[in-house]
Amino acid sequence: MTTILLLCLSNVFMTFAWYGHLKFLHDKPLWVTILLSWGIAFFEYLLMVPANRLGYGKFTGYELKIIQEVITLVVFVGFAWLVLGEKLKWNYAVSLVCLGLAVYFAFGFGKAAAPVAG
Repeated sequence: MTTILLLCLSNVFMTFAWYGHLKFLHDKPLWVTILLSWGIAFFEYLLMVPANRLGYGKFTGYELKIIQEVITLVVFVGFAWLVLGEKLKWNYAVSLVCLGLAVYFAFGFGKAAAPVAG
């Protein structure tokens, strides 16, 4: 559960680092936006690296990546709706369902042997 929570928090930071400037810094020079985004991304790394370290062994590398990508998209959908004011179109919703199927196929057929962290 700690891994999932850290991944969620890290993705909030990363979403703001990558997309927050579209709403809040669009009138600033690009170099300012890049520096601020790097500063925000630093906090994302402070959460993402421990999330992966703690999760590896409970999950495989593939599973960690799939979890992270789904969390990224869920966080982004909320961000796009709440911050950017964008609507979720039907084709985007279908894409998210396809990602849900990817999660099902990754986790729905028995637990893969997790690597031994060493």
